[in-house]
Amino acid sequence: MNNDDITLLWAEVADVWEHGFMGVDVGSLIVALAIFFGFLLFRGLFSKYVLGRLHNIAAKTDNQFDDRVIDALIPPIRFIPIVLGLFFAGQYLDLGDNLAGFFSQLTRSLIVFTMFWGLHRALEPLGQMSKKLEDLLSPTMMNWIFKVVKVLVVFIGAAVILEIWGIAVGPLLAGLGLFGAAVALGAQDLFKNLIGGITIIAEKRFSPGEWIKVDGVVEGTVADIGFRSTKVVRFDKAPVHVPNANLSDAVVTNFSRMTHRRIKWKIGVEYRTSVDQLKIIRDEITKELETNDAFAPASEVSTFVRVDSFNDSSIDFLIYCFTKTTDWGEWLAIKEAFAMKIKEIVEDKAGTSFAFPSQSLYVEQWPGDTAEVFVPPQKKTS
Repeated sequence: MNNDDITLLWAEVADVWEHGFMGVDVGSLIVALAIFFGFLLFRGLFSKYVLGRLHNIAAKTDNQFDDRVIDALIPPIRFIPIVLGLFFAGQYLDLGDNLAGFFSQLTRSLIVFTMFWGLHRALEPLGQMSKKLEDLLSPTMMNWIFKVVKVLVVFIGAAVILEIWGIAVGPLLAGLGLFGAAVALGAQDLFKNLIGGITIIAEKRFSPGEWIKVDGVVEGTVADIGFRSTKVVRFDKAPVHVPNANLSDAVVTNFSRMTHRRIKWKIGVEYRTSVDQLKIIRDEITKELETNDAFAPASEVSTFVRVDSFNDSSIDFLIYCFTKTTDWGEWLAIKEAFAMKIKEIVEDKAGTSFAFPSQSLYVEQWPGDTAEVFVPPQKKTS
C-alpha cells in the first residue's frame, strides 16, 4: 500500500462523512442523535424527580381528584421530551426541502397526538368527579356522555393529523356518509338497540348494580348498560347480554328500588277448629305483626290477617304483610321466625292443628247381600 492508496482511502472516508445519509454528514447525524438521547435522559430524570414529586404531593392531600388527574396526565407528559428531542434534532440537521417537510409534518403530528392523548386521559377523572351532573342525569347517562366525548376527541385528533398530512377530511366524510347510509339499511337493529338504551337511561328504569327481573328473559344484577345491549349477571354468576330494545319494550321489575319486602301466605286449619280458636289465631298473629319491629306498621303498608276462605279440607287464613328490610337473607330469616311463631300460635295457644289435603268416604249401605260370618266350632271337652 503506497501513499496514493492511503490518500484515496482517506478521500473516500471524507466523502462518506460529508454526504452521510440523504445528503446529511455523519457528524451532524451523530450530534442529532446525541441531542435526541439527551432529551431521553432528561425524560428519565424529569419523570423520577419532578413527576414523582408531584405524585407524592398529590397523594398527601385528602382530595382524590388531583391524584387521578396526575396519574392520567403522566404518560402524555413523559412523551413530551421525545417530541422535543425529535424537533431539536431535526432543527440541527440541514435537511433538504422534501425531508424537512416530512420531518415537520411528523413533529406536528406528534404534538397533536400528545395534546389529544392528554385530553382523552383527562376525561376519565373529570367524569368521576361530576357528581352533580350524575344526580341530575344519572351515573349511567354520564358514563355514556363521556364515552361519546372520548370518541369525539379521538375523531377530531385523527382529523387534525390527517389534515397535517394533506388528506382532506371533508370529501372523506362525504364518502363515509354514502357508505354509512348503505350500512344503516342493514343495521336497523343496531340503531333500535341504541335508541332502546337511551330510553332506558333517560327513564332511569334501572342502573348498574340493581337487581331486576324480566319475565321470560332474565333475572339478576345489572352489570353494564352498553350502546347495544345490557349485561345482566344471573345469581349463578352467568352473564346474559340482553338487547336494549327488548328491555325498553318489556315489563321490568326492579327489586332494588322496593321499600319493603312482602310476605303473602295462605295457611289452613282443620274444620274442627271452633270460632273462638279462629279468633285467637287471628288476634295473636295480628299482635305479632304489630309488636315485632321487623315488620312494617299497618299505617305504612297494607297489612291483613283474616279468615279468607273455606277450602276442600281446611279453613284458610290470608296473611299479608311487609318486612322493613329488603335484604333477601334478612327477609328469609324473618320469614322463618314468623313461620315458627304461627305454628306455636295455632298448636299451643289456639289448641288446634293445621289441615292437610284429605278426603272422607261415607258408606250408608253395602250393595247386595252380605256374606255370613263364619264361626268356627268349639272343641268339646269330656
